[in-house]
Amino acid sequence: MTEPAKEIKVEDIKTAAEGKGCPVSRALYFVTEFLAGPMCGRCFPCAMGTYEARIRLQNLVGGKGTEDDLAALRRISSDMVEASFCKKGKDTGKFILDWMETGVYQEHVAGRCPDKTCAALIEYRIIPGRCINCGDCKDVCKDFAIQGEKKKPMKSGYLPFEIRQKRCTRCGNCISVCPVGAIVLVDALAAEPVGV
Repeated sequence: MTEPAKEIKVEDIKTAAEGKGCPVSRALYFVTEFLAGPMCGRCFPCAMGTYEARIRLQNLVGGKGTEDDLAALRRISSDMVEASFCKKGKDTGKFILDWMETGVYQEHVAGRCPDKTCAALIEYRIIPGRCINCGDCKDVCKDFAIQGEKKKPMKSGYLPFEIRQKRCTRCGNCISVCPVGAIVLVDALAAEPVGV
């Protein structure tokens, strides 16, 4: 005999979502898990609104967000808070709205993730003047996204290390092994690393 599935509670989803660094990623996680579990689908604002909210949040996290997405999210979440039949739907709408006034959603529309966690909005870059050509970053990169040559005795004219952005999965392993801090995390739209 199989055990009955454990009921997922909105409070549990909220607790797990709080572990995400970026408020927009938190909202996306919350909405996705809400759709997979506790949403009953009995009232229109919650049933339709949650699906639409997930699409809009995916756009923001994926670097494709627009002002229209923000307006839709504000309308959807306000409608959910006001018109959902149950507390679960109201809580979901409130979870989205809580961070909208802070400007973090607007930052995502502008192409920046203030918490530097949304992969589509960040890049890892190597600062050539700091790099000592040790090759530790290249050795640890599982995606083969780093190209360059290790320093060898009695040789000059090395190919400098750089990160091929289309291959990089933003795992962060390169930053953790760099002995001189030559790899920095920047906004994907930034032409040069900020504060370097």
